[in-house]
Amino acid sequence: MSEYAATPNPPYYAAIFSAVRTDVVEGYDACTQRMLELAASQPGFLGVEATGDQQFSIGVSYWSSPEAVLAWKQQVEHLEVQRMGKVKWYKSYRVRICKVERDYGFDKGA
Repeated sequence: MSEYAATPNPPYYAAIFSAVRTDVVEGYDACTQRMLELAASQPGFLGVEATGDQQFSIGVSYWSSPEAVLAWKQQVEHLEVQRMGKVKWYKSYRVRICKVERDYGFDKGA
């Protein structure tokens, strides 16, 4: 991904997913793409930013409320992918849920 998520003025919420990957790559990219599409269709979804390589990845999804974050965590297809990730793709991961209270930046090209 090369663009910032178009988030509204705060407050809103961020789910930060950081993962150390296994050597298994089969199915990972397709599954990641499906989860991005599925997340985008969920109520309260605001956007996503992600980066990484074969060893470490991080993704930040933005949500309108804590309830929207929880609904995404409990979405049926997402639950199955979480299970598969533990079995196949991740050595370890961390999830952090945050309330965004300030949002500012810099753009040299602006």
